[in-house]
Amino acid sequence: MNNTTTPSDSRRDTDYGLHPTVTLLSASTITGDEVCNMQEEKLGKIQDLMLDITEGKIRYAVLSSGGFLGMGDRLFAVPWQALTLDKENNRFMLDVDVERLRNAPGFDKDQWPNMADAIWNSTIESYYARK
Repeated sequence: MNNTTTPSDSRRDTDYGLHPTVTLLSASTITGDEVCNMQEEKLGKIQDLMLDITEGKIRYAVLSSGGFLGMGDRLFAVPWQALTLDKENNRFMLDVDVERLRNAPGFDKDQWPNMADAIWNSTIESYYARK
């Protein structure tokens, strides 16, 4: 059985719930996925993924939240390990409440932070650390 999906796969073909053995997903499959918290509140959507090319792994999911039809969205770099895949509902879960996300370090789509900066990285990692 093929346990990967490719960008040419349709959304229906990459239904996470139908493929319990999927261990690899294309970035385009994840981009646009909804992110909810444990209270089933919608937090936003994954807009992009930040790759650590030195370590060969996803470092952050860039979460777009708070706007209307893409206007006024605020972006948040969420550590990849803070997200949990909800295969049944084809979305990701983040264990933060709406207010905590509103107060999270965020940025504007036109002014991305230097994500390689060690101080910025430490701030983000500690903000989303599971307690």
